[in-house]
Amino acid sequence: MQRAINSHIQAGASMSGRDRLPSLTGLRFWAALLVVLYHLSRQVGEIPGLSQTVWYGRSGVTFFFVLSGFVLAWTYDGATVPAKVFLWRRFARIWPLMVVTSAASVGAWLWLGKAVSAKAVVANLFLVHAWIPETVFLKGANPAAWSLSDEAWFYLVFPLLIVLPVFHSARGRRWIWALTCVGVVAVWLSGALVTDAPTRVWLLDYLPMTRMLQFVLGVAAGLAVARGWRPPVGLWTAVALVAAWHLALIPWSQSAPDGLWYGAMHASQLLATPIFALLVAAAARADLDGRRTGLTGRWSVRLGHWSFAWYLIHEIVIRTWLGLHGRPEGLLDTALVWLAVIAVSQALAGCAYHWVEHPLERRLRAAGPQPRRRTGPPADSAAHPLAHPRAAEQATKGTVGP
Repeated sequence: MQRAINSHIQAGASMSGRDRLPSLTGLRFWAALLVVLYHLSRQVGEIPGLSQTVWYGRSGVTFFFVLSGFVLAWTYDGATVPAKVFLWRRFARIWPLMVVTSAASVGAWLWLGKAVSAKAVVANLFLVHAWIPETVFLKGANPAAWSLSDEAWFYLVFPLLIVLPVFHSARGRRWIWALTCVGVVAVWLSGALVTDAPTRVWLLDYLPMTRMLQFVLGVAAGLAVARGWRPPVGLWTAVALVAAWHLALIPWSQSAPDGLWYGAMHASQLLATPIFALLVAAAARADLDGRRTGLTGRWSVRLGHWSFAWYLIHEIVIRTWLGLHGRPEGLLDTALVWLAVIAVSQALAGCAYHWVEHPLERRLRAAGPQPRRRTGPPADSAAHPLAHPRAAEQATKGTVGP
């Protein structure tokens, strides 16, 4: 176990910033692409074969929720960072770009002659719109930003989660894995109890409390890998499982409409949770072991950096194109529109990252509260909101589990 811990420390020392696990950054691009292709298929038009495969690509959001829990647990495990500093950093990370893209989205709505709800915009800016079961609020200023409302809730509860003893023992994390897997199935089955379709969509797809299971599993996986756990499958096996899951959804979608509780839409997002947790853990483990993954190249990492902006911008580009030109007719025109939307939205995402997201995050972080500099660990570090030394677990006996 000590060798695994030393491996983690050395890997962290050899890399810097947000790319200490570069394969995870590379995976972000592919998850964002899954969401983009999902929207292109449903809003612009279908490309046979490809559209069927990504018809439930909204599950990419599930990946991001799992990844969020994993990265935060990995980053702050053993740290002594005040909760207010942590929350300010998360605010600096997501809020500036959310505001800019929301303004762009509202401008697009108004330019296309669509009404905009002032209350929905305010709810969007305060990141509370996913708690409100009304479509006008869920669409908000920027429809893609509903997931940031969920993330804001995750950030609020993370300082409490990370100090729970159950997360800091191998046995406890195994229980979290088991209960989370059971929990997502139970949540999906609970859809049978809700007869109103819009309410069911909100409860199963948007509500932060429902989506929190995905974040919790990510936290457990992040702490497990930090302590030397090796997932039962390798990276490419995990990739194959994700691909197989989306292929299995094709016949499912043909047998049950999405409007039914047992349709593939809700299941695609909820039941994919453990698969994505394995994917994230396997990619991180590969980086720690120094194995090549094909996800750590310069452009792979760069596109991963742009993925957040791409996620927030691409739907605005799709909506604007459709408002101006309507849906294309024919396979060739559809494919050309797909390529144009991807190229334009990706270029805008790159500009947004370098000129808005990254510089504003750095300025806000510098302007906000900072952790106190100490020459050694404080005497009360164990009671600190984001302090969780690994020493207790290092001393435990037995094999390392998830």
